Amino acid sequence: MATLEFTTLNQMSKSLRPFALKLTKDSEDANDLLQETLLKAFTNREKFNEGTNLKAWLYTIMKNTFITNYQRLVRRNTFIDTTDSLHFINSPDSTTDNLAYSEFAMSDIGRAIDSLDETYKTPFMMHYRGFKYHEIAERLKIPIGTVKNRIHIARKELKDQLVQYA
Repeated sequence: MATLEFTTLNQMSKSLRPFALKLTKDSEDANDLLQETLLKAFTNREKFNEGTNLKAWLYTIMKNTFITNYQRLVRRNTFIDTTDSLHFINSPDSTTDNLAYSEFAMSDIGRAIDSLDETYKTPFMMHYRGFKYHEIAERLKIPIGTVKNRIHIARKELKDQLVQYA
């Protein structure tokens, strides 16, 4: 590979960065992946065939580097019990969740709903139970626009009261 083509690596890095972000979902990890890709490309420049697509070659290096790093991370985070039964310690089949958090959340949600003004609480709870807007309007004998507005206000008040769960 000609040295001239590697002077374009800086330009290529601008088009590779969005792909790195898509793979890693983190800005710092994307920067690391991009740097590692460019380093591998530079150190293996003799393997690049003249006349082929440099950009595609770099994308392939990046994808393979990401997969290798991911597999290494998974292996590092897997602990194996060396007893006779040889269980995987972090197996999802053997984990249990503490339900206390969800009980606290449901309790807070219940209190927030109970604190709503009855004008907003009734249409909101009917909608929550599966009633359609027009059914709520018929049962409460109010216009459908009023139903939608009251449900919207109830949601907004609940969102404000339950900000810690956002």
